[in-house]
Amino acid sequence: MSPVVLAMPGNEALARSLAGLLGAESGAAIVRRFPDGESYVRIDSDVACRAVIVVCTLDRPDDKVLALLLLAAAARERGAEWIGLVAPYLAYMRQDTRFHVGETVSARHFAGLISNRFDALVTVDPHLHRFSSLAKLYAIRTRIAPAADGITRWIRDQIEHPVLIGPDSESAQWVEDIARRATAPYTVLRKVRRGDRDVEVSLPSAAQLEGRTPVLVDDIVSTAQTMIKTVQRLRSADLPSPVCIAVHAIFAGTAYAELLAAGAARIVSCNSVAHQSNAIALDAVIAQSTGELLTDAGRNATAPEWYGELFR
Repeated sequence: MSPVVLAMPGNEALARSLAGLLGAESGAAIVRRFPDGESYVRIDSDVACRAVIVVCTLDRPDDKVLALLLLAAAARERGAEWIGLVAPYLAYMRQDTRFHVGETVSARHFAGLISNRFDALVTVDPHLHRFSSLAKLYAIRTRIAPAADGITRWIRDQIEHPVLIGPDSESAQWVEDIARRATAPYTVLRKVRRGDRDVEVSLPSAAQLEGRTPVLVDDIVSTAQTMIKTVQRLRSADLPSPVCIAVHAIFAGTAYAELLAAGAARIVSCNSVAHQSNAIALDAVIAQSTGELLTDAGRNATAPEWYGELFR
């Protein structure tokens, strides 16, 4: 039987797209709140003896996680044999070590919650810093759907003579890969973070930017302070306004408006988190990674056929 795709609220568009790409059934589920704030979930589709794919990107995770875990429990209780989570943005990856006495490594505990309810996980470019792979955290099968191809295509189509800029060392892995794919030069800046909104960044040389359009690329843009400071420094040095690209457009509070006000020429993002800046669709690469997990689990007998048609 074909897999069933269930959408958590706000993830309906991606869930429909994945169902179409995977040849899966779009399932019906109700997720809402009781008046007292508790979560209510119900699955109205037949999931017995079938693979279930739950789609839920995990920005603002504390508003979603309990209902997500309850939905996975409901699928298991209705007889689902395999439950995969498609979370294009994966939360709780930043606290990957104990920085101060008394802290907990929340990345490990969150991974335990997800691993206890799901059989597999697909995500887009997680913030792996002190862990070399998701396997170091998650006790289930995982796949990373990379955003690099989509970002590269967008840059090739939209930007003439780009120079890619990584705002800090943590962005270097993405910037270097995309620059290589786009056959464009790149540079990585130095950043000093003193707090969530207290950031200082270095400035690229004018020679590196001469005759080119600067393109800032970062994986997670939350307060956007790193990008804002970089844009401000470029503008104060009479250098060109950059195009800003985010893999995950969190944009907490007024961050998006502040980045525009700082002088960004344009702000674009991938659709791993729904936002008005979304311009780079990752549906196909997410479907590819999901299909690979289904095939590994023996839950999709037709996978080789559609895989060849869509992704070869």
